[in-house]
Amino acid sequence: MSEASEEQYNGREDMQAEESRIEGDGTPRWVWLAVGVLAAVSVLGVGVGWNATIQAKRAEQALASQTGQNKLVGQDLQTLDQRLTQAEEVNTQLQNQLVAVTDKMKMTQGEVSTARRQSSQIRDDYSKKLSSVHSEFADKLAGKANLDDVKSLGGDINGVKSDLASTRSNLDMTRTEFGTLIARNHDEIDELRRVSERDYVEFTLTGKGNRSKVGDFMVELRGTNVKKNQFTVALYVDDLRLEKKNRALDEPIYFYTRGTRVPLELVVNQIGKDKIVGYMSVPRGQPRSASSVRTGN
Repeated sequence: MSEASEEQYNGREDMQAEESRIEGDGTPRWVWLAVGVLAAVSVLGVGVGWNATIQAKRAEQALASQTGQNKLVGQDLQTLDQRLTQAEEVNTQLQNQLVAVTDKMKMTQGEVSTARRQSSQIRDDYSKKLSSVHSEFADKLAGKANLDDVKSLGGDINGVKSDLASTRSNLDMTRTEFGTLIARNHDEIDELRRVSERDYVEFTLTGKGNRSKVGDFMVELRGTNVKKNQFTVALYVDDLRLEKKNRALDEPIYFYTRGTRVPLELVVNQIGKDKIVGYMSVPRGQPRSASSVRTGN
């Protein structure tokens, strides 16, 4: 082989060896591409994780806020339920009171009608007795002239006058809204005992805070105002305490007992310093109170 050919051959071998070295030492391109993709995925994963953490914290805060709101709503609902319960109780009480007032109004109308009929009957009786007295007096004067007969006639006339005075007294008495008469003193109470269909129990209460039994009930004197002619008492009826404040002289106080439809009356016709005098009017035949009445001072 010539020297030139040998040099050409040696140069080709050197080039091949250099190319082989370069190919053996270099990294393939797909490896770098894979590394870039992994790096991008890692960065994206970190971002997603950070965002998820923030969203989780926000969700926890929102849940805590919602829990607080739910508690407030629960408290509001409980308060509303209590108010509804109270409103139902008040409504029930009002309905019961309405029924009681309606019953009283029905009863009052009937008793007023009865009172009017009684008043009309009393006036008629008064007129008839007056006419009878005049007629009898004229007849006896015409038929009898001696003094004894005149004296006897005078006695008869006095008796009739007494009856007429009693009738006139009934007409002069004040009638209550239930048609009953109000007595202003002991004599008028006795008169009512004779003509009324009610029983009358007189009483005298002395001492503020003292209780006394009037009929079947306890009555407590709470105070008096002599200047204004007012008084305050407490009634103990059917295990209940009913306080009547600042009532006037001769003003009837009505109250009912369990199972009755006709009212009882309490009237005070005298007021003094820590002292009242009056009476309690009870329908005749009224059953005795079966309630346990509190006693003591």
